Formats: sequence, structure tokens, C-alpha cells
Amino acid sequence: MGDLLIVASKVKEFIKAKGCHTASDSLDALSKKVESLLGEAAKRCKENRRSTVKPADL
Repeated sequence: MGDLLIVASKVKEFIKAKGCHTASDSLDALSKKVESLLGEAAKRCKENRRSTVKPADL
């Protein structure tokens, strides 16, 4: 597992509140999805000649 882009304790807490358990590799998979989402948002931001990622980019 590399650097996480998520707060693991908050994710685990959220999942536990839903009555489920968190598999150890789930956090890495979620972080990779977040990384992909942010990468696409940054790309859209640059395509629109901005330097600030906005909610619409997500």
C-alpha cells in the first residue's frame, strides 16, 4: 500500500456505521479511485484554462 489519499480511520468508521467490515485492501482500492477522480478533475480544469479545480470538474 502506497500513500493513501483518504483518511483510513474515517472510512473504516463510516463503513462500520453501515454495519459492515473493511477489508485491508479496500482502503488502497478506494485511494486509487480517488486518485483517478482527482486526475480527471485536474485534466478538465486545465482544459478549461483554469488552475482551480471546482466541483463541476469532479
